Amino acid sequence: MKHPVDVHVGKRVRHRRWMVGMTQQQLAEKVGIKFQQIQKYETGMNRVSASRLWDISDALDVPVAYFFEGLRDTAEEEVSANTTVPGDLLADKEALELIRSYYSIPENQRRRLFDLARVLSDAA
Repeated sequence: MKHPVDVHVGKRVRHRRWMVGMTQQQLAEKVGIKFQQIQKYETGMNRVSASRLWDISDALDVPVAYFFEGLRDTAEEEVSANTTVPGDLLADKEALELIRSYYSIPENQRRRLFDLARVLSDAA
């Protein structure tokens, strides 16, 4: 049975890998393992050891603590019924692509786009 912490850490690995535009194969090569092992980590089927998590954090250029961020909040978000945003928004590839595209826009234009999105969401 999958442990919720292992699932959360795996999702964070997958999200960060997607955010930097890296394939499972590329991450596996940087870490020195086979891509199938990355798949197992990302689904929570296999637990990531401390030393492997250190290697993954180095390859993805984030601190180890990144993989545990939001762990306590995740359960609360899933229980909350007053939100229209899915509890695991970053599991959606379209949302991740949107985020990547958003951050590729120059900062002054990005601020305008953000303001527009806020106005549109308030009007909805």
